[in-house]
Amino acid sequence: MTEGPVLYAEAGSSRWPLLWGPAFAALGAGLEAMTGPVHTVQWLVVGIGLFGVFALWVNVRRKVYRVQLTPLVLRQGREELAVKEIARVTDVGASPGARVLGGGWSVPRKTFEVPVRLDDDSTVLAWARDDDALKAALARLIEEE
Repeated sequence: MTEGPVLYAEAGSSRWPLLWGPAFAALGAGLEAMTGPVHTVQWLVVGIGLFGVFALWVNVRRKVYRVQLTPLVLRQGREELAVKEIARVTDVGASPGARVLGGGWSVPRKTFEVPVRLDDDSTVLAWARDDDALKAALARLIEEE
């Protein structure tokens, strides 16, 4: 079953942090070259090791902090919410203790909450860096149904 086009998406993390390890190793080797012999093998090990650490970090962030909206599903991190379960996204207040989508205790850092009323009259908190764009995309989708 196809889910249709992606109406809104946030990747969770870009891939540019993967360059931090090799850049640090190249800078270290460059500085070492100005003062004497360069330990090439050690700098390669450092660059590859840091690349691996940051690759793991980026991979986890891309899974845990992604946001994706299709006509059928709203994905928040590893959690999926069927769009047909969403009743309203406009004029919904965030009640204290509302469940955060994606499984966290609170919305992720540098994101804004988007209160969503479900068809069972409960409220959950969706989140996005651009909360207005997510709310607008959800509102357009709900109005179409």
